[in-house]
Amino acid sequence: MFSISPSVSIPDDEIELSAIRAQGSGGQNVNKVSSAIHLRFDINASSLPEFHKQKLLAKSDQRISKDGIIIIKAQQFRTQEKNRDDALSRLRDLIKDAIKTLPPRRATKPTKGSQKRRMDSKSQRGKIKALRGRIDD
Repeated sequence: MFSISPSVSIPDDEIELSAIRAQGSGGQNVNKVSSAIHLRFDINASSLPEFHKQKLLAKSDQRISKDGIIIIKAQQFRTQEKNRDDALSRLRDLIKDAIKTLPPRRATKPTKGSQKRRMDSKSQRGKIKALRGRIDD
Protein backbone atom coordinates (compact mmCIF):
# COMPACT_ATOMS: atom_id res chain seq x y z
CA MET A 1 0.00 0.00 0.00
CA PHE A 2 1.24 3.44 -0.98
CA SER A 3 0.22 5.91 1.72
CA ILE A 4 -0.63 9.50 0.78
CA SER A 5 -2.15 10.66 4.06
CA PRO A 6 -3.30 8.84 7.21
CA SER A 7 -6.76 8.35 5.70
CA VAL A 8 -5.89 7.86 1.99
CA SER A 9 -3.73 5.12 0.49
CA ILE A 10 -3.36 3.51 -2.94
CA PRO A 11 -2.82 -0.23 -3.55
CA ASP A 12 0.55 -0.98 -5.19
CA ASP A 13 -1.06 -2.70 -8.20
CA GLU A 14 -2.68 0.60 -9.31
CA ILE A 15 0.74 2.23 -9.79
CA GLU A 16 2.59 1.02 -12.87
CA LEU A 17 6.37 1.36 -12.62
CA SER A 18 8.70 0.47 -15.50
CA ALA A 19 12.45 0.85 -15.81
CA ILE A 20 13.74 2.67 -18.90
CA ARG A 21 17.07 4.03 -20.03
CA ALA A 22 17.77 7.57 -18.89
CA GLN A 23 18.24 10.31 -21.47
CA GLY A 24 21.17 12.62 -21.86
CA SER A 25 24.90 12.28 -21.56
CA GLY A 26 26.56 10.04 -19.03
CA GLY A 27 28.71 7.62 -20.94
CA GLN A 28 28.54 3.87 -20.68
CA ASN A 29 26.38 3.80 -17.55
CA VAL A 30 23.52 5.64 -19.27
CA ASN A 31 23.82 3.57 -22.44
CA LYS A 32 23.77 0.17 -20.71
CA VAL A 33 21.72 0.48 -17.52
CA SER A 34 17.95 1.09 -17.29
CA SER A 35 18.02 3.31 -14.23
CA ALA A 36 15.22 5.77 -15.04
CA ILE A 37 11.68 5.05 -13.84
CA HIS A 38 8.49 5.68 -15.80
CA LEU A 39 5.46 5.89 -13.46
CA ARG A 40 1.88 5.68 -14.74
CA PHE A 41 -1.19 6.13 -12.54
CA ASP A 42 -4.75 6.02 -13.91
CA ILE A 43 -6.88 8.42 -11.88
CA ASN A 44 -10.25 7.16 -13.14
CA ALA A 45 -9.48 3.47 -12.47
CA SER A 46 -7.94 4.13 -9.05
CA SER A 47 -9.45 3.48 -5.64
CA LEU A 48 -9.11 7.12 -4.59
CA PRO A 49 -12.25 8.76 -3.16
CA GLU A 50 -14.39 10.46 -5.81
CA PHE A 51 -13.71 13.92 -4.34
CA HIS A 52 -9.94 13.39 -4.74
CA LYS A 53 -10.38 12.12 -8.30
CA GLN A 54 -12.35 15.21 -9.31
CA LYS A 55 -9.78 17.56 -7.76
CA LEU A 56 -6.93 15.76 -9.55
CA LEU A 57 -8.69 15.78 -12.93
CA ALA A 58 -9.52 19.49 -12.57
CA LYS A 59 -5.88 20.36 -11.89
CA SER A 60 -4.06 21.80 -14.89
CA ASP A 61 -0.73 19.99 -14.74
CA GLN A 62 1.29 18.84 -17.74
CA ARG A 63 1.91 15.47 -16.06
CA ILE A 64 -1.83 14.65 -16.20
CA SER A 65 -3.00 13.55 -19.67
CA LYS A 66 -6.42 14.20 -21.17
CA ASP A 67 -7.36 10.59 -20.41
CA GLY A 68 -6.70 11.15 -16.69
CA ILE A 69 -3.38 9.32 -16.49
CA ILE A 70 -0.53 10.75 -14.41
CA ILE A 71 2.83 10.15 -16.10
CA ILE A 72 6.01 10.86 -14.13
CA LYS A 73 9.51 10.21 -15.42
CA ALA A 74 12.27 10.08 -12.79
CA GLN A 75 15.86 10.01 -14.03
CA GLN A 76 17.68 12.35 -11.67
CA PHE A 77 19.65 9.69 -9.77
CA ARG A 78 22.07 6.96 -10.87
CA THR A 79 20.25 4.09 -9.19
CA GLN A 80 16.87 2.66 -10.07
CA GLU A 81 15.84 2.48 -6.42
CA LYS A 82 16.42 6.19 -5.78
CA ASN A 83 14.57 7.09 -8.99
CA ARG A 84 11.63 4.87 -7.92
CA ASP A 85 11.49 6.62 -4.54
CA ASP A 86 11.70 10.00 -6.30
CA ALA A 87 8.84 9.15 -8.68
CA LEU A 88 6.63 7.89 -5.84
CA SER A 89 7.32 10.97 -3.70
CA ARG A 90 6.49 13.24 -6.66
CA LEU A 91 3.21 11.35 -7.15
CA ARG A 92 2.44 11.75 -3.43
CA ASP A 93 3.20 15.50 -3.60
CA LEU A 94 1.02 15.93 -6.71
CA ILE A 95 -1.96 14.21 -5.08
CA LYS A 96 -1.49 16.04 -1.76
CA ASP A 97 -1.30 19.38 -3.57
CA ALA A 98 -4.47 18.64 -5.54
CA ILE A 99 -6.57 17.61 -2.53
CA LYS A 100 -5.46 20.51 -0.36
CA THR A 101 -8.37 22.83 0.40
CA LEU A 102 -7.68 26.50 1.00
CA PRO A 103 -9.73 28.54 3.46
CA PRO A 104 -12.21 30.88 1.80
CA ARG A 105 -10.94 34.40 1.16
CA ARG A 106 -12.58 37.15 3.17
CA ALA A 107 -12.86 40.46 1.37
CA THR A 108 -11.30 43.39 3.21
CA LYS A 109 -11.40 47.13 2.69
CA PRO A 110 -8.51 49.57 2.96
CA THR A 111 -8.51 51.61 6.16
CA LYS A 112 -9.39 55.30 6.14
CA GLY A 113 -5.82 56.15 7.13
CA SER A 114 -4.31 54.19 4.23
CA GLN A 115 -6.75 55.80 1.79
CA LYS A 116 -5.80 59.27 3.07
CA ARG A 117 -2.07 58.52 2.84
CA ARG A 118 -2.53 57.25 -0.72
CA MET A 119 -4.43 60.35 -1.82
CA ASP A 120 -1.88 62.64 -0.10
CA SER A 121 1.02 60.96 -1.88
CA LYS A 122 -0.83 61.19 -5.22
CA SER A 123 -1.48 64.91 -4.79
CA GLN A 124 2.13 65.45 -3.67
CA ARG A 125 3.36 63.64 -6.79
CA GLY A 126 1.03 65.76 -8.93
CA LYS A 127 2.50 68.97 -7.45
CA ILE A 128 6.03 67.80 -8.21
CA LYS A 129 5.07 67.05 -11.81
CA ALA A 130 3.31 70.42 -12.16
CA LEU A 131 6.58 72.18 -11.28
CA ARG A 132 8.24 70.52 -14.26
CA GLY A 133 6.27 72.62 -16.74
CA ARG A 134 7.61 75.39 -18.97
CA ILE A 135 8.60 78.63 -17.23
CA ASP A 136 6.90 81.75 -18.70
CA ASP A 137 8.44 85.20 -18.15
